Amino acid sequence: MSADQSPGSRMRRAVLERGILPCIGVYDVFSASLAGRHFDSLFVSGFGFAASHYGLPDVGFITWSEIVNFVQRIRTVLPEHHLLVDIDDGYCDAEVACHVVSVLEASGASGVVLEDQKRPRRCGHFDGKQIMELDEYLAKLRMVLATRRDLFVIARTDSTDVDDIERRVLAFAEAGADAILVDGLKSLDTVRALSSRVAQPFGFNQIAGGKSPVCTLSELRDAGVGIVIYSTPCLFAAQPAIEDAMLAL
Repeated sequence: MSADQSPGSRMRRAVLERGILPCIGVYDVFSASLAGRHFDSLFVSGFGFAASHYGLPDVGFITWSEIVNFVQRIRTVLPEHHLLVDIDDGYCDAEVACHVVSVLEASGASGVVLEDQKRPRRCGHFDGKQIMELDEYLAKLRMVLATRRDLFVIARTDSTDVDDIERRVLAFAEAGADAILVDGLKSLDTVRALSSRVAQPFGFNQIAGGKSPVCTLSELRDAGVGIVIYSTPCLFAAQPAIEDAMLAL
């Protein structure tokens, strides 16, 4: 496969050409096959995978090998879709993160989201998150960027301090991340303020019931968002549907 036809390169072009790219969160291969009928960009959600695979919250139970296997199974049934993968903090240290990125890229992943949380980690829209020192995260991010070939890498911060968010966003951009995501934002003001200061597209996590406001694609695009992640629509649709079916039975 030529470099310009790799999954990462194709996703990079889609982000640049479309103005805004919606990525739909899936929790298993069945939900991916259904979502893939309507959208060509899917998000391998850590929240959804933890709920589906373990019946547990998104607080760090997932192992990297399980996510790789999940991506391989999705890629088998959806060979052309963009697959953006939540890899939390890279599953601990920088060496593991680099290995995970290499294996995911070889498995057909299009991109990854790498966060700056410390362990024990939490869902980005929960309180009580602990944040890595910026230098420590940047060292991991730079190693990941040096390891990947064409994989699209989104650098994510879970910081809630306005000044620290600004410092991290600018540092992520300078390090060469392909896109930047600030998770758990309560308004689009931060995106508006910072998106014009970096060349990279901004990501936005639109999780139902989360801290961030519900926004239309037009509102997000106007604020400077280039990638919007819908983390849980399949999972949250399945829950009441199954409950209703069980009550009917």
